[in-house]
Amino acid sequence: MEFKDYYKILGVAPDAEKADIKVAYRKLARKFHPDLNPDEGAEASFKEVAEAWEVLKDSERRAEYDELRRYGGRQREGFEPPPGWQSASGQQHHSADFSDFFNEIFGSGFGREPHGAPGGSGFRGQDVEIELPVFLEETVTDASKPVEYELPVIEAGGIRRVKKSLKVTIPAGTADGERIRVKGQGSPGQGDAPAGDLYLHVRLVPHPVFDLKGHNLLVTVPVAPWEAALGAKVTVPTLEGEIKLTVAPGSQSGQKLRVRGRGLSKRDGKGDLYAVLKVVMPPTVDAETEALWQTLATKAAFDPRKEWSKR
Repeated sequence: MEFKDYYKILGVAPDAEKADIKVAYRKLARKFHPDLNPDEGAEASFKEVAEAWEVLKDSERRAEYDELRRYGGRQREGFEPPPGWQSASGQQHHSADFSDFFNEIFGSGFGREPHGAPGGSGFRGQDVEIELPVFLEETVTDASKPVEYELPVIEAGGIRRVKKSLKVTIPAGTADGERIRVKGQGSPGQGDAPAGDLYLHVRLVPHPVFDLKGHNLLVTVPVAPWEAALGAKVTVPTLEGEIKLTVAPGSQSGQKLRVRGRGLSKRDGKGDLYAVLKVVMPPTVDAETEALWQTLATKAAFDPRKEWSKR
């Protein structure tokens, strides 16, 4: 098993703050997101970046990873965890889209213990539970998604693992943390007993552009100072394509504009999209532009901290 250096993947130092790690993740996720980058290999890179963020964003999981990194992070090939290693974070998940390293270190195995209740002349097959990463775009409508996993099969008194592939339908409006049951797709039963079930734990993959709040989406919309002052029509992305949004004259940085029905699908409709305005200064200012700003400062006679003087 190859050791994964998640800090190197995100391009951050091992002692980086969580905020800096998030910034690095967002930048790389946007670079490699399949919807934004059609290049071959972009999706694989995106999954690797998402895996690194999945570990480093959680303090307990990161602490466990750091311990492993100190134990044998230099063994890039043939890495094995310490004898008796078992994740103690209580957040164990097997992921169909993550590497063998992640699943070996943080996975919960490939199923539960066999059921004790017999079915027919044998025992019902083992249930299998896996974590299924789902893109936000895949929740807009019913989506067919390929799934690959391993089944523990009992043969000749021993257990071997068999790979299985199938396509499952992710219903529109599926939310983060939902559990989807696929009947009869777990381990085969003994004798004529039925097979176990497959349980998919949905994990919505963090998006490089949108933040998620329930079924509502938030997107930061950069605007120039003159657009905020004079008003403008700006192009804003949504999960279903771009829209034109009107920025009213005198808009403030941090102001939220609500776009109904442009959020995530849900059972009784759709959530909303909130466009959060962010006034951005030009990167460079020449002498002529600086003179215009100086003229504006003089004519406007505006004190943004006037309220402070009343305290």
